Formats: sequence, C-alpha cells, structure tokens
Amino acid sequence: MADYTAADLRKGLRVEVESVPYVITEFNFVKPGKGAAIYTCRLKSLLDGNTFVRAFRSNDVLKKPDLEEKTMRYSHNEGDDFIFMDENFEQFTLAGKVLGDNRFFLFEDCEVHVLYHNARPVDVTLPTFVEKAILETDPGARGNTATNVLKPAKINGGFEIQVPLFINQGDTVKIDTRTGEYADRVSKK
Repeated sequence: MADYTAADLRKGLRVEVESVPYVITEFNFVKPGKGAAIYTCRLKSLLDGNTFVRAFRSNDVLKKPDLEEKTMRYSHNEGDDFIFMDENFEQFTLAGKVLGDNRFFLFEDCEVHVLYHNARPVDVTLPTFVEKAILETDPGARGNTATNVLKPAKINGGFEIQVPLFINQGDTVKIDTRTGEYADRVSKK
C-alpha cells in the first residue's frame, strides 16, 4: 500500500494522520515566490467528525489509511445497539452514538455501506433518500398559501423535521438522509 505525497492531495481523498483516518474536505495550493509549495487542507476525522486545518510541504508524505467498505443490511436494534448483517449472515453491532441521527432513518432490511478502519466500523452511509410516515404534526392552516412556509413534524424515534404546511399526520414523505431534510411527499393519508 503506497503512501501519498503532498502533490497527490485533493478534495475527497482519505489520508491517515497520527493513526487517525481523515477525509480532505477543502484543498488549497499556494506557490510562494521563494521556497517550497504549500498545500493547505481542511481535514475531517472519519472517527468523530472533528475538523482542523493543516499545511503540508511538497516533500511531506502521508499514509494511506487501512479502510474497507462492506455492504450490509440493517436487521434490528436492541436498546441503543443497532444490529447489521452481511451477505454471509454474520452480524455486527454498532452503537447508536456512532450512527448519530442516521439511526432515525433506518428501516428493516435497509442496505447500508459500512466503512471500517483497521477492522473497526467507523461510519455508516445510508441510501440518499428514505421514506418515512409522519407520526405527529399540527394540521396546516386552511387558506395559507404562502410558499416555503414550514412546520415541525415527527417521524419514528422522535426525530423532528420541517415539512410544508400541506403535510398531515399519516402522510409518507421522502427525507434526504445527508441533511435530514424533507424532500417530497410520497403519499397522502
């Protein structure tokens, strides 16, 4: 597994710094009049989501992280632990705090991509959109036709999203899992 030089750096590249895997979220190249080129990167930790800015010189070497991605299916949860299964029916458990808000968008047999670092799961990527029923929301005010007016609505697990006024309790909506925002109404109650 070859390492990266500073010249290989770009947005979206995954690197390892001090035994922690990071993804480059911003990248800037500066070539001063004198001296070596400077590569400034904003790095986001794949373990805890923390970010920081770091500068690299052209002769710096960065390690390639030991990352592996597996496709798995969500099975069920036991308290705050979420159980996933691979194609060989092997199960693994992931704590709710690792999933974060993604835990509200899971549904039975949902296909996810699990990212492993040194054989330890560190991230779960869900489908871009999921469909969820609205469990609780205030009725929309009749005659209010103002556009882009939103109201709070709850889906299972108590997660709250903002939906347009015409959405009612029992309606099924499409939610963007990357942002946790309403995308479209799928069906009316």
